[in-house]
Amino acid sequence: MEQLIAPLGIKLGIFRCLKSGVNPEFPEQGTPQGGVVSPLLANIALNGIEDIHQSVRYADDMILILKPEDDEQKILDNIKEFLGERGMNISQRKTKVTATTNGFDFLGWHFKVQNNGKFRCVPSEDNFLHFRQKVKAIVNNSNYGAKIKVEKLAPLVRGWRNYHKFCKLDGSRFSLWHINERARKVLNKEKKQTRKSVIELVKQAFPVVPYSENKFVNVKGGKSLYDGDLIYWSERNSKLYDGATSKTLQKQNHTCGYCGLKMSGEERVHLHHIDGNHNNWKTKNLVAVHESCHDYIHMSKIERREPDARKRARPDLNERGEAQ
Repeated sequence: MEQLIAPLGIKLGIFRCLKSGVNPEFPEQGTPQGGVVSPLLANIALNGIEDIHQSVRYADDMILILKPEDDEQKILDNIKEFLGERGMNISQRKTKVTATTNGFDFLGWHFKVQNNGKFRCVPSEDNFLHFRQKVKAIVNNSNYGAKIKVEKLAPLVRGWRNYHKFCKLDGSRFSLWHINERARKVLNKEKKQTRKSVIELVKQAFPVVPYSENKFVNVKGGKSLYDGDLIYWSERNSKLYDGATSKTLQKQNHTCGYCGLKMSGEERVHLHHIDGNHNNWKTKNLVAVHESCHDYIHMSKIERREPDARKRARPDLNERGEAQ
């Protein structure tokens, strides 16, 4: 708890989770697999383990990057000692040593250093197969019509592509060309659909998500969203955007064009078109604003239009609303 940087309300909630005890009927049962509490508690308990050796960690999954001169056993002993103080140990079944040139899977990605020295990251085989099975189950389900299939496919495909947006997604496999073609053939069999409508439905079912290989911006060690360093977080989060949004943020020095405050990580960045024409993407017509500020801008426009509309509807009233 002393290492945790967070508002008092959040710290109190985590403290209560830690002190809540266990159910006597299930003494061996831990936090639910896949729940939000499990990785949170793991991050608190394992904070500082990265100092033992160069590593990459997500919750309780960790990769140690070893060089030829590193003593593997000594590093492992240090980690065991660190975990022992917290009542934990290493899973021997899940621990293995492999060369980066052979490749390895981590969090649904497959990492590999090629013979030419270039680093490559692609969706792992298991992750891709699991995703394909979900898509196949929706496409082949005879209980769903074409529109329902599209409604179910779109968020699934968009989520998968967003998760892997920093991978190498070239080629027909990861661009989902074969899955796309299979869906088109199935939708084309429906009597109500035409060739043109099917093409449009497939576009909706497989939305395009831009990707940029290895462009993810790591968070500096020891940084927290609650440490009050708005300058660091606004600049770091700005780098996660691309295209017109990225250029506009840089031009505005990572501040909101409406309220003037720094762009924190808690709110999405929106691009506002000054002239109201969403087809006008000229640099001078774009302003990067907070999502809430964008709402205020459009709300104020509606409020300005409403009095004008009332005045036109009641021409017999003067400016003070009095009958003439």
